[in-house]
Amino acid sequence: MCIGCFTISTAQVGVIERFGKFNRLAAPGLGWFICGIEDLVGRLSYRVQQLDVKVETKTLDNVFINTVVSIQYQVLQEKVYDAFYALTDPSRQITAHVFDVLRAELPNLDLDSVFEAKDDLALTVKNALSETMTQYGYQILQVLVTELDPPTRVKNAMNEINSSERLKYAVAEQSEGQKILKVKSAEAEAEAKYLSGVGVAKQRKAIVDGLRESITDFSGGVKGATNKDIMDLLLLTQYFDCIRDVGSAPNCKTTFVPCSKSIGDDMRTSLLQAEAAK
Repeated sequence: MCIGCFTISTAQVGVIERFGKFNRLAAPGLGWFICGIEDLVGRLSYRVQQLDVKVETKTLDNVFINTVVSIQYQVLQEKVYDAFYALTDPSRQITAHVFDVLRAELPNLDLDSVFEAKDDLALTVKNALSETMTQYGYQILQVLVTELDPPTRVKNAMNEINSSERLKYAVAEQSEGQKILKVKSAEAEAEAKYLSGVGVAKQRKAIVDGLRESITDFSGGVKGATNKDIMDLLLLTQYFDCIRDVGSAPNCKTTFVPCSKSIGDDMRTSLLQAEAAK
């Protein structure tokens, strides 16, 4: 009798048949079988494996999209027999189920909803695979939708839409800012005019009070002075003050001073005419 030897790596299990019928499982390490009677027909790994499935299908709004789904799965130690003998090609079986689920789910969603429902799609695929593959000895650990890739023209259009929305928002914010500036400017101008009016009113009141005091002091201190004399003196004083202010202006080159024997009468007449014109 001839004895054959073999080794099984860690995290693997060997399947041994006798006369073509399953006999036993070989644990990691050194194993043996009887030549011509038994045979090591295969090995299965307990390690987590990953399968990437690329699916092309269309959405509810008739946009074709390429979807990549990554499935992480592992052989169940208590179901090694089913995992080895039940399926010829586990990868093809898993791929077929992924195609079936995605081509049933994606046509019910528009393109924007597909990106939002990525996690829900992954959970749906995982539940469908777990229900089917567990009976064949495989455990589905994780399902990840790793890529959602619409055509380049569609992506450019989506970017343009997003850019237009952001530009519209920016213009609206800019307009609102200009509105606030104009309102604040108008409020400031109104406040300035109000304060200017208050200042003018106070100035005029001070001038009137000063004139009143001047007239009172002059009429009380100078005997024989009439009201006309007092008004002429005040008008003349204001007239020379005005000539002085005009002549001291930075841009003033020449000042014409009218000469009249009765300048006070002329000024009083002008003021009376102006008053009558009102």
